[in-house]
Amino acid sequence: MNSLDEFYMRRCIQLARCGVGSTSPNPAVGALIVCNGRIIGEGYHIRAGEPHAEVNAVNSVTEQDRVLLPKSTIYVTLEPCSHYGKTPPCCDLIIAKGIKRVVIGTTDNNQCVNGAGIARMKQAGIEVVVGVLSDECSRLNRPFFTYNGLRRPMVTLKWAQSADGYIDALRNGGEPLHISTPVSLVAVHKLRSMHDAILVGTRTALLDNPSLNLRCWAGRSPLRLVIDRSGKLPATLNLFDGSLPTVVYTENAVVGKFGKNVEQIILDFSQDVLPQILSHLYSKKVGSLLVEGGSQLLQSFIDASLWDSARVEVNRSLVVGEGVPAPSIPAETLVGKTLCGGNEILNFSR
Repeated sequence: MNSLDEFYMRRCIQLARCGVGSTSPNPAVGALIVCNGRIIGEGYHIRAGEPHAEVNAVNSVTEQDRVLLPKSTIYVTLEPCSHYGKTPPCCDLIIAKGIKRVVIGTTDNNQCVNGAGIARMKQAGIEVVVGVLSDECSRLNRPFFTYNGLRRPMVTLKWAQSADGYIDALRNGGEPLHISTPVSLVAVHKLRSMHDAILVGTRTALLDNPSLNLRCWAGRSPLRLVIDRSGKLPATLNLFDGSLPTVVYTENAVVGKFGKNVEQIILDFSQDVLPQILSHLYSKKVGSLLVEGGSQLLQSFIDASLWDSARVEVNRSLVVGEGVPAPSIPAETLVGKTLCGGNEILNFSR
C-alpha cells in the first residue's frame, strides 16, 4: 500500500457516495482508472440492476484513451463481482480489457463473491492489492456487510429529545412535541432516503398519524412498517393511504380491512417479535431499517442488542419538565457529536 493508492481510493469513495440510497440491495461502489498519473475513467454504481461501477468507469474512457487500459490501474472500493446477476461479472471485464493492476478497498462478504473475484483476477496474471482504506470502504457499505454477515438488515435508531431527556410531552389528544428545527428535519428525511424500510409502533401511529415518506429530500421513500398486535389501527391513517407499500405486523390479519399496497404479516407475539421482523425483512432483501419510535419500541431494540447505529437529536434550548422519557442507550457507544440546524446530533454505534 502506498500514499498514491490511498489518494486515488479516496476519490473512489467520493464516487461511491453518489450512489448511497439508490443501490440497495447492492452495495454503493466507486471505481477509478489511472494511467501514468492521469485519471482516464471513473464511475459509480448508480442504482440496483444497472451497470456496476467498474463498467461505468471503463465506458467513460474516451476512444483515444482505450489503448491505455492495459497500462492502467483500476481502483475500486469493493472487490469486483465474479458471478452473473442482473449484470455480468466485473472481474471478467477487467481481465478482458487487459488491465494489469487492480487496487481494492475491501473484499465482498457476499457468499457469491467473497474472494472469488480476487482469485480469478490473480489467476489471469493481474496484480491485485487489497485493503487500501479498508475501514472507510467498509463503513461506506455497512448495511451491505451487516445484511450478508448477520443475515438481517442494518438497524438504525432515530429519535429527538428535549434538553431534559423527553421525546414527547404528556398529551391528551394534543399536538406532538416539536423538537426538530426546519434544517434538522431535512436531515431526517435524508436519513430516511438512505434506508430501505422504516418502522414505528402502534402508539406512534395512533398519536402522530405519520406518513413516513420523503417530503424534504429527493430520493426513494422507504418501505413503511408498523407493529399493530391487536389490529386497533384504523384504515384511515396516512400509513394506509395506498401511496406507498406498507407492512402491518399483527397477531391476526383482518381480511378486507385495508386497500391497496398494504400487506399484513402474522407474527407470534408470545415470542420476541423483533427477530421475527428482522427475519422477514431479510427474506425480502431489505438491507437497512430505520426505527423512528416510539420510546418503548426503540428501547426494546437497545435492550435486545439488535441495533447498529443511532442518531439522537437534542434540542438544548427546550425543557419539557415532564413527558415521555427518551430511550436509554449505553454511553460508551457514543462515537461523535455534530450540530444541525441549531440542535446537537449525537451519533452512537455498536
